[in-house]
Amino acid sequence: MEVTRCGWVSNDPIYQEYHDRVWGRPVYDSQELFAKLCLDGQQAGLSWITILKKQQNYEAAFANFDPKVIATFDDAKIEELLQNPGIVRNRLKVNSIIKNAKGYMAYVEQGNDFSAFLWSFVGGAPKTNHFISMNELPVQTPESEAMSKALKKMGFNFVGPTICYAFMQAVGMVNDHTTDCFCYQK
Repeated sequence: MEVTRCGWVSNDPIYQEYHDRVWGRPVYDSQELFAKLCLDGQQAGLSWITILKKQQNYEAAFANFDPKVIATFDDAKIEELLQNPGIVRNRLKVNSIIKNAKGYMAYVEQGNDFSAFLWSFVGGAPKTNHFISMNELPVQTPESEAMSKALKKMGFNFVGPTICYAFMQAVGMVNDHTTDCFCYQK
């Protein structure tokens, strides 16, 4: 039986699996949110499928996105990462994950909850949109602009408003499955 998916999904089984089981599903775990935010930042200038296919390599290279470990990465570790063909070997992007880990650690060490902070931009609960076609989806919103500004103030980078909106979609802060998609009601 043929299922209707959002228009951005190709015939690639990896993409279909991601769309069907991950994209748009609410995530509340702080470390998982940190990982997804970092991965979305790696996408800048590339297609999401490129990063998705490298996700396991990123997890291996970046200590399963444990911010406490990543925050300790030194110049030698950066040089090692830049030789890793399994990730995007861009110095700015590699450094961004380390910088983001340091920002994350500074925030949580003050007794703050990273998940609650991120979810506060949508009032703590998923926002369901009612878009009929992909052309209606925004690339950024006032909420993603506010999130971007707040994250940058905390020391994060590669978190512009467009990246933040893609992140919000991916982690289910907004339900942007089109109304004809079989995942829309889920």
